Amino acid sequence: MICPDFLEFQDILKKMRILDDKIVYALNTSIPTESFKAKIDATAACHDLYSQIRTGHSERENVIKNCILATAESVKKLKAVKEEKPNDLEVLRNLKAEQKKLRLLQTELSVEEVIQEKTTKLFTEKCRSYYKP
Repeated sequence: MICPDFLEFQDILKKMRILDDKIVYALNTSIPTESFKAKIDATAACHDLYSQIRTGHSERENVIKNCILATAESVKKLKAVKEEKPNDLEVLRNLKAEQKKLRLLQTELSVEEVIQEKTTKLFTEKCRSYYKP
């Protein structure tokens, strides 16, 4: 599980976002220019690219949401421990760290929505003539 270490979580998300980061390049290499239209099947290329995009979006969203759920559960448990031991500084420190991580994960979910919108918009602009999902 990648959730306990937020920096590792971000590194993994970054690797998972490679296609979205290079969407313009992927579209440019998938869509043929006028001189290559006969050699490349743009419909199949757009369909394949769309499948890759959807799969990537779904996987990342699931990873983020699962980490949010796991971290929220951890916060809940730490709050219960805090109720039992209100003066335990270690518990307070861990609780604050988990709450911060939960906020960061929720922010990451918002970032993911923006990335998905941008990628989908670019895909639609370039592939709308060849493939409509």
